[in-house]
Amino acid sequence: MAIVVKNTNYNGEVLEQILTLAATGNEIVEKGLIMVIPGVEKKISLPRMKSGKMLQKRKENPKLEDSKGNFNYDEKSLDPKDFMAFTVFNPRAFEQVWRKWQPKGNLVFAELPPEGQNALLSELIKQVKFELGEHYVNGEYGSDDDHLMNGILTQMAKDTEVIIVSGKPSTMLDKLKAVRKAIPKAIRNNPNLRIIMSIDDFDKYDDELTEREAKNASETDVNSKRYKGITIETLAAWPDDLIVATLCSMGPDGNFFAAVNLQDDEDVIQIDKISNASELYFFKLLMKADTNIAFGEETVVLDTREDPVFAVEEKTISISPTSMTFESTGGSQKATVTASGEWKASAAPAGFKVVETDKDLTVTADPNTTQQDKTGTITVTLDSDPGKTAKLSLTVKKQGGGA
Repeated sequence: MAIVVKNTNYNGEVLEQILTLAATGNEIVEKGLIMVIPGVEKKISLPRMKSGKMLQKRKENPKLEDSKGNFNYDEKSLDPKDFMAFTVFNPRAFEQVWRKWQPKGNLVFAELPPEGQNALLSELIKQVKFELGEHYVNGEYGSDDDHLMNGILTQMAKDTEVIIVSGKPSTMLDKLKAVRKAIPKAIRNNPNLRIIMSIDDFDKYDDELTEREAKNASETDVNSKRYKGITIETLAAWPDDLIVATLCSMGPDGNFFAAVNLQDDEDVIQIDKISNASELYFFKLLMKADTNIAFGEETVVLDTREDPVFAVEEKTISISPTSMTFESTGGSQKATVTASGEWKASAAPAGFKVVETDKDLTVTADPNTTQQDKTGTITVTLDSDPGKTAKLSLTVKKQGGGA
């Protein structure tokens, strides 16, 4: 049964309360690092919007062809998976422990003293929250009881836009320096920016700071959990030698998201007899949960583990064809973009229009009524590395310049 009595030495009075083992809860939620979306029974999308450059020279009478910039919309999803906690126990197990805890009357659970009920429920909820916190961080969905859902790190590893820091710095100070340098400037001063690491890694960082003479805390104090003004968060479930910097919040202005069927699922527990004729009772808790990140390009990862999950991959982008030539009457042509991640195109030059899809560009050229060829260039840029670009040269033949 779920209540196992070992080595009891009861021979008189004992403490008024049952002592329970301390366990870390669901820290990523309790520390406000993730937005939990309740009431998701099937699936919910995380809508994402990105825009291109829109500023241009002032025109007194702008026309349709003067439009510049675009809105790119896409979605990530949260697809909660079903799982449960279920355990069976016999209230009569308390008879071996202490008179105060013995069930009264006809042994129905309702007559087990409230202290006993509360101790069992408290320990169950504490364990569920602890396990759930582990799954929120490291979970992988699979076919057995150890693989219930995909955690934040699993989802992060799937995102090709995540900024991965290269190299293996040896000290925590060097690691944090490399991570901070890789954080996009647009979010470097964001108040929601956090650096997440394991407890052991922070201890190493604290020791390094303490060893620096006359600059940091003494051996009897703990140094501030900050680096260059960025708050450091430690999680018991977080792997050693893995540092992540990203935006964290309990609202939509963060980068970590979780979907659950009910916001307090882990506290909604069914208690009843296994059957009418049985003396056994059960605790049952049902849950649905999933996690994801919104923007990989707002996530910086340094993985210095012996077998790193996050490895630097070459970032590439190319376009085919690299040039387009239109007759003087204009027309439309299509170019295919091959990239290692998400990308965007620059504004179309005067006399051209461009429409983006996931994998290609459609360029439309206006008729050329002049006596000179009309030319222009469109540049496609990799979102995760603006230094990676490819260019598409455009030409519209002069009037009468056709074959």
